[in-house]
Amino acid sequence: MALTLVPGFMLDRDLWTDIAPALQRFGPLTHADPARATTIAEMARDTLDAAPARFALIGFSMGGYVAREMARIAPERVSRLVLIATSSRSDSELQERRRAVALGANAAVFRGVSRRSIAQSLAPEHEGDSTLISRIHDMSLRLGGETFRRQAMFRREGDLDQLASIRCPTLVVAGDRDRLRSVEESVEMAQAIPGARLEILPTGHMIPLEAPDLLARLLVDFLIEAA
Repeated sequence: MALTLVPGFMLDRDLWTDIAPALQRFGPLTHADPARATTIAEMARDTLDAAPARFALIGFSMGGYVAREMARIAPERVSRLVLIATSSRSDSELQERRRAVALGANAAVFRGVSRRSIAQSLAPEHEGDSTLISRIHDMSLRLGGETFRRQAMFRREGDLDQLASIRCPTLVVAGDRDRLRSVEESVEMAQAIPGARLEILPTGHMIPLEAPDLLARLLVDFLIEAA
């Protein structure tokens, strides 16, 4: 079984570092390229082009929108789907603010996603973790200003009415202390996908980094059960 991993806004493959050893038992890992696309649909097509013929698909946050688009484009290729800390709703005020910032930003002097914004994406008990904040900040620095501008301009279209078309085994994962995406958003998504399983973990938005051991066990159990 091959796996394809799609990160969230201004995150790279380091998002998955802590859970990768648990996932590698199932087969090779393919990582979406977060630095090239100009739309959700383009990122979905690019990721499909680089992915194996058939694979399990894991999308985090913004990557959940990409993953669902991939499942719509090529349902016969996606054997299992995991949606982590994401939503089926259209752009929020946060995305609109990012878009406004990107329009006025100078990519040449980009200094990374603000540490304050990163702290707000974590559970309250983790928002003072300078090591974790620096790790997330470093991902945004590696991706750079041009990627920030492109990703901030992505339009997230609501797709709740399309979720019934997903037919592969699906796991939806939420954090009960997520201040960016509510548990309610995950509940409505899981209810709209036939047979989807919902799991709520005691963590903030950055589940792969805040609760890697819990997430890894959950993913391993799901991938074994769905095999």
